[in-house]
Amino acid sequence: MFSKRSLRITYSVSLQVTIEAVIGGSVVLPCSAEHDLTLQDTEVHWRDKDSKIVFDIIKGKDTVAEQDPQYKNRAETFPDEYLRGNFSLKLNNLQHTDTGKFSCFTTPSNEQKTIQLIINESTAEKGNKSTEQENQGPKTQSVWMMIFICVFLLLASIVLSVAYFMFKWRNRAQAASEGTVTNF
Repeated sequence: MFSKRSLRITYSVSLQVTIEAVIGGSVVLPCSAEHDLTLQDTEVHWRDKDSKIVFDIIKGKDTVAEQDPQYKNRAETFPDEYLRGNFSLKLNNLQHTDTGKFSCFTTPSNEQKTIQLIINESTAEKGNKSTEQENQGPKTQSVWMMIFICVFLLLASIVLSVAYFMFKWRNRAQAASEGTVTNF
């Protein structure tokens, strides 16, 4: 008969989740492992799309000595949750460069979870851009309308001035031919 210690089956499970977040915000990337693991036997390795070290948990302790500088002071976990098998990662101050896949690999269970992170512009930035774009339309239209009105008024005044002087000149010419001179 085999004891539980001598018979250990190694298996690998890979799951993928897609999460969307906004630039400048925070996001929790989920990762959990079997509940019956002891923390002394457990290692959790978070890696990004380029295999850079995002965060490591070794024997229940956070290990950030080898952490890639791009994640310094931005990546954190929930140590109070480790005993429940929750090794989720919170990534703060999100940047466009964070877009991509993150992997959580836990041992000894050899489970790997992959999270596809999509970073969008914040709604405030989108709102500002769309408001600016909407406002540019009417501003541009009103500027062109003002130019059109000014040009129209200028042309109208030129036409009216020319018509006035032609009328006066015609009257003067007509009066001269009749022998009457009128002053302007």
